[in-house]
Amino acid sequence: MNSRTPLPLVTYRAAARVLAPAARLVLRARVRAGKEDRSRLSERFGRTSLVRPTGELIWLHGASVGECLSVLPLVEDLLRDPGRSVLVTSGTVTSAKLMQERLPERAIHQFLPLDSPGAVERFLDHWKPKAGLFVDSDLWPNLISSARAKSVRLALINGRMSARSYAGWRRAPKSARHLLSCFDLCLAQDDLSAERFRLLGARDVSVTGNLKADAPPPPLDAAKSAKLQDAIGGRPVLLAASTHPGEDETILPAHDALRKQFHDLLTIVVPRHPARGPEIAMLCGKRQHARRTENQLPDVDTAVYIADTIGELPIFYSIAPFAFMGGSLVPHGGQNPLEAAKLRRAVIAGPHTENFAGVYETIFAAQGEGRVQGCAEIVALVSRWFADGELGRAKGVSAAQAVTALGGALGKTRTAIEALLGHAPS
Repeated sequence: MNSRTPLPLVTYRAAARVLAPAARLVLRARVRAGKEDRSRLSERFGRTSLVRPTGELIWLHGASVGECLSVLPLVEDLLRDPGRSVLVTSGTVTSAKLMQERLPERAIHQFLPLDSPGAVERFLDHWKPKAGLFVDSDLWPNLISSARAKSVRLALINGRMSARSYAGWRRAPKSARHLLSCFDLCLAQDDLSAERFRLLGARDVSVTGNLKADAPPPPLDAAKSAKLQDAIGGRPVLLAASTHPGEDETILPAHDALRKQFHDLLTIVVPRHPARGPEIAMLCGKRQHARRTENQLPDVDTAVYIADTIGELPIFYSIAPFAFMGGSLVPHGGQNPLEAAKLRRAVIAGPHTENFAGVYETIFAAQGEGRVQGCAEIVALVSRWFADGELGRAKGVSAAQAVTALGGALGKTRTAIEALLGHAPS
C-alpha cells in the first residue's frame, strides 16, 4: 500500500501480517466445526496442487452459495471463448461442494485465501488472473489492493449495498473510497445501490440488474421430492423458508390458528441456519414434530416438519403452493425470493425486505398482495389462498412473470466485462 493509503487500511494490513501464524489454529477449530475442508486447507494460504491453465484466466469471487449460483450462467457465457478459463473462489464448504458439482469444463473452484499479505500474494502469483470479478459486496482489502497493484482488471458485479453496509462504510469514508476506487467498474443491482456506491467513491458505476433473476431454477431431486410428497399425501402445506431467530415464534402460532380451519395442516420450517434445528424443536413444545436431519419423514400426526438441512429448498418449494420468506419479520432484510417465484410459488414476506427491495416490490405488485406485518395477517392471507387453490396458483404465476421481467442482467454484465477486457462479446 502506498503513502496515500488511509491509516485504518495500513493498520489492517499490518495486523493481518502479524496474526497470520495464528490462522492455522483458527482454521483447525473451523475444521472440527465442519466449517472448513481439511483436505483443502492449503488453499486458504494461497497454495494449490492445481496447475494454472494456459491462456486468459478470469477470476470470479462469491462469498457463499447464493453468490456462486448467481454467476453460473455468467461463467458459462465467459467460457464461450475457447482460449479462456475461469477460476471461481468462495469461502464456505457448502459453496465449494456445489461448485465442484456444477461448474462446467475449464472452470476451477478454489477456496478464497485468507486476507493476509502472504496468502494473497501466493494466490495471485500462481493464478495470474487477467480480471477479478467480485460478486455482490464481499470485499477483502488486502486481496483487492494487491490485485490492483498487479494490474488485475477489477469489477464489482451484481453489486448490492444495503443500508446497514452503507452506514458502516460511511464511518470510514477514506477507506471506502480507497477500496472502491480500486475497481475499474461497478455494476449495481439497482439505482439505490448504485447511488450508494457512487457516494462512497466507486468509479464507472452503472445499473445492470440482478444476476439472480437470470439464473435458472436449481435442479430438483425428483426422487426425494416424490418420497416427501408420498409421506404428506394431500395435506395442505405451509412453507416457512429460511427463517431466522425470532420468526418461528410468529410462524408457529400462525400454524396453530390455521389448524382450527385446516385440521390436517402441515407446516414445514426451513431454518436459514440448519444448526437451529434443536432450537425450533424446543419451540414446537407439545406440537408433534419431525426433523429431517434425523432421517424422519412427516406422518399423519406430524404438525411441524423441521427441514434442518442444506440445499434442499427446491424440494420444499415443489411440495408447497406458496412460501413465506424468512429474514423479513425481523430486521435482517429478507431472504432472496427469486428462487420461489421462478418455481411459480407465490411469495409472502414481512416488513423487512430491504436486501431485495426492488425484487419484492415487483413481485408484490404483480401478486397484488403478499406483504404481512405479523401473525394475524399471515393467517388471514394463507387462509384465503388455501380456501381458493386456484387463487394461490394464479399468484404464483404472477410472481414468475414478474421475475422474468426483471431479467437481462446477464447480457449487460457480460458486455461490460468483455469491454473491460478489451474484447467484443462473442
